[in-house]
Amino acid sequence: MVDWFYGLAPEVQALMATLFTYAMTALGAAMVFFFKEIKKNVLNTMLGFAAGVMIAASFWSLLAPAIEMAKEQGQTAWLTAVIGFLLGGGFLYLVDKLMPHLHLGLETNQAEGVKTHWQRSILLVLAITMHNIPEGLAVGVAFGAAASGNVGAASLAGAIALAIGIGIQNFPEGAAVSIPLRREKLSRSKSFFYGQASGIVEPIAGVLGAFAVIKMKPILPYALAFAAGAMIYVVIEELIPEAQRETGGSHTDVATIGCMLGFSIMMILDVALG
Repeated sequence: MVDWFYGLAPEVQALMATLFTYAMTALGAAMVFFFKEIKKNVLNTMLGFAAGVMIAASFWSLLAPAIEMAKEQGQTAWLTAVIGFLLGGGFLYLVDKLMPHLHLGLETNQAEGVKTHWQRSILLVLAITMHNIPEGLAVGVAFGAAASGNVGAASLAGAIALAIGIGIQNFPEGAAVSIPLRREKLSRSKSFFYGQASGIVEPIAGVLGAFAVIKMKPILPYALAFAAGAMIYVVIEELIPEAQRETGGSHTDVATIGCMLGFSIMMILDVALG
């Protein structure tokens, strides 16, 4: 990374990093112009890969730095991590119960959240948008933590590694949104529009996350653990069930392999760069 990036304000760094992750979502969504459908095994592998990246990032990029940071601040490290982690999961639980959304492969009458008459395509996009919130928040909090200046565990290189990892998994994720929307009889342009729109929340969440932790440094370890809890909630609530849906129990291995690969790549990025 060139020197000029290191001299930017952390909010600007977070914005640029999450614009990259959003661009990767849009690039993946653009695959709808080249493919009309996506095989279930391929989709399951993509979802498993995304889950693996998010699981690894939750520990290597978020929980581990949160624990080290809490120790340096004289806090009870395990308690800080648990409180932040559970609050993150609790926040996504509330969003899940309140925001109308529909998971891939389900009928419209199986939509979750507040009852609404919104179109099926909108509900499908909202389901993906929901788990892009903690991804953007995680990147923003990581850059804010790196800017704190007194915590070796939270480095700028580690924040960059997290953004790269999230960006990598956003590419297949974007395709996993737009191509199924094409099967819903939407045009290619509309499928692409909705697919890329699901990622636009990441820059917003990223900037807000960086701004919040910079202005309130004592909450840094809680914020890191919060982002980890939110990401793990998404993995268990959405990604893994969708990766296992409609397999009949005979092709669950592709999702598992995808998850292992995603975890390994994110771990390599974080350990090598962070």
